[in-house]
Amino acid sequence: MKRRKLINQLGVGAASAIALTGCGQTTTQTTSTDGLPSVKWRMTTSWSQSLDTIFGGAQTVCDRVAAITNGRFNITPYSAGEIVGGLEVLDAVQEGTVQCGHTAGHYYVGKNQALAFGASVPFGLTAQQQNAWYYHGGGLEIMHKIYSDFNIISFPAGNSGVQMGGWFKREINTVNDLQGLSMRIPGFGGEVMKKLGVNTQVLPGGEIYLALERGAIDAAEWIGPYDDQKLGLNKAAKYYYYPGWWEPGLTFEVQINQDEWKKLPTEYQEALRAATYQANMNTLAKYDTLNGAALAELIASGTELRPYSPEILQAAQKAAFEFYEEKASQDGSFKEVYEQWKKFREEIYQWNAINELSFAQFTFTQE
Repeated sequence: MKRRKLINQLGVGAASAIALTGCGQTTTQTTSTDGLPSVKWRMTTSWSQSLDTIFGGAQTVCDRVAAITNGRFNITPYSAGEIVGGLEVLDAVQEGTVQCGHTAGHYYVGKNQALAFGASVPFGLTAQQQNAWYYHGGGLEIMHKIYSDFNIISFPAGNSGVQMGGWFKREINTVNDLQGLSMRIPGFGGEVMKKLGVNTQVLPGGEIYLALERGAIDAAEWIGPYDDQKLGLNKAAKYYYYPGWWEPGLTFEVQINQDEWKKLPTEYQEALRAATYQANMNTLAKYDTLNGAALAELIASGTELRPYSPEILQAAQKAAFEFYEEKASQDGSFKEVYEQWKKFREEIYQWNAINELSFAQFTFTQE
């Protein structure tokens, strides 16, 4: 149905009201004479509202859904901790505590290791490549299959681009320098760091600064200059490493309870799909715009920028693919996603080595 027709229909006055109750929540719907209801949902997130770019992705989804449906479908976003903790979004959506959430799949690899591919994995896909995989390379379909086991359907709804490599209290030049280090790093990046001798932890964004400042951890990664500066990580550690090889294109996502999704009219489902697509594109554009200026401010305030050494990068890449192969040999679900993803990665790397890499190698070195 075209948007204009949808809006005209949504303008019809309400005729009746019903309450749909289940799993500890109530969804109120007021049905108009044309059969299109007024719907109110709650969205829990993994983010603090102070992180305006990443939480802004969730807000964009909610705002666009309301605009497309002429205010008939309203979703209210909540920051981490208001309903559930930042790392409990999937559980809340699965159990029906809320209808949807905004989070990242790699927080939940303890439930299914393959969920990491929906977010980002070490030496994987950049944001552009990740979007190609999701929208035209079979990624969305295969992730829907994984999430169906949790009674969830998910859609990409934001991307960070290539992240930074984290904050360290001391310089890290060799693999030996990583031995015994305690670091906040989630997902497969954490698994690879373990193989390199690091003691890893998973902490929500709001807890990272205190843990780093008080010495509970020696290093931490979050996203990039703009958000890291907002968390004050530069005040707790001096050395800022790059690149974030474990998250070259981290995808944030909207997770939706499938029972609630199925209750929506097709028009509302399409509105939600369109809203997540816009949030996905917009979040990446904002990060690319804001991070450069934030990095300059960090350096001016005393942050020391450091590249990961070739030794560390090579060791990490070797450990990453050994980890993938090991998991694929043990887990059929993981193997299915990994083999499909790996084939796509090989093909798009070959293409981007010709078009993207050759262009960047020349232009980025010119004054």
